Amino acid sequence: MTTARSIPRLAGRLRTKRADHVVHGAKTLIATLLAWGAVAPWSAGGRPYMAVATALLMVNASTVYQSVTKAAQNVLARLAGLVLALVAARLLGPTAGAVAVIAVIAVLAGPRRTAEDRLQIASTAVIALAATTADPMGSLWAPVLQTLAGAAVGIAVNALVLPPLYLNESGSAVRDLARSMGTLLHDMGVGLSARQLNSKAHNWLHQARNLDERLTRAEEQVRQADESLRWNTRCVAHARRNETAFSDSDTFRALRGVSIQVRGIARTLADSAHDHHTDHHLGHQFLDRYAETLQLAGAAVQTFAESTPATGAPDTSPRERLRGAIDGTLAWHDTMTDMIARGALTKPGAWHVYGSLMTDAERLLADLDCTGAR
Repeated sequence: MTTARSIPRLAGRLRTKRADHVVHGAKTLIATLLAWGAVAPWSAGGRPYMAVATALLMVNASTVYQSVTKAAQNVLARLAGLVLALVAARLLGPTAGAVAVIAVIAVLAGPRRTAEDRLQIASTAVIALAATTADPMGSLWAPVLQTLAGAAVGIAVNALVLPPLYLNESGSAVRDLARSMGTLLHDMGVGLSARQLNSKAHNWLHQARNLDERLTRAEEQVRQADESLRWNTRCVAHARRNETAFSDSDTFRALRGVSIQVRGIARTLADSAHDHHTDHHLGHQFLDRYAETLQLAGAAVQTFAESTPATGAPDTSPRERLRGAIDGTLAWHDTMTDMIARGALTKPGAWHVYGSLMTDAERLLADLDCTGAR
């Protein structure tokens, strides 16, 4: 059944990628033609290559926000490189000494500049060095004006012609994370009910640690989706896209907290399974209660994997049933504590394990409640 559901999702992703390639190709062609047509009439020799190259770079930025920030960095780097070339040519001429000075200054341009910025400054300066000897001011301003024109064309095309949004990718990554996390919680609950703690605890811990990869992917997708909404003209006509992005961000933050508790539960169960002290073993009564809690927690987390919220009475939702299960477990926990205080029950050696597992369960519920309160 899982395979049957995954096939349509895979087909949908392939269609989306194919459509994205078509859009990127069309935008690239539009930006190229516009940059050439706008700059060629006044460029030297009718060769606006720098404008076209800049436009291509800006129109293929992953978001509108990045196209603007990259344009600013690109123009500033080219300006710095051309000014550096002009100064070097004036002082040393087009010699090897001038090239050496340019390389040293570019490398020491400052710790705040990235290696890419320093490389662009140096390469621009070296390329412009020879041209500055013949026509210093003309060779300085022409490339700058071409860069500005190309950046403007690239940004305009990227912002006005189907600007990129990554809400589908963000939602898919978050749902995939929720699906994996919910499945692991459910499997741990079923395994505890079937008395499979010793045989499966190590595998549960391995799966919990592997959630980090899905967390990283979901975090990157959510960040890119949030960034793609900045200065995006499509969001004006589709205000609900903002709500979708905020929903993904809230859900991811909740799942990130839940993942910490899931790993803590898996680690505690694995440590308990490999503890050779017989008095540290978890009691069957506790395991049965906790197994129910984990299965309900898995069902609650799985609701985040649904594309649309499930309908039904509030008191039958997985989160409310999870609250009931944990409240019942906490009541049982208080009863056992009272029995120990009255001397009716010998204090078990696994008491610290009970406390750790219950703390993780309480925090897991708190993280789910924060998201459920939206």
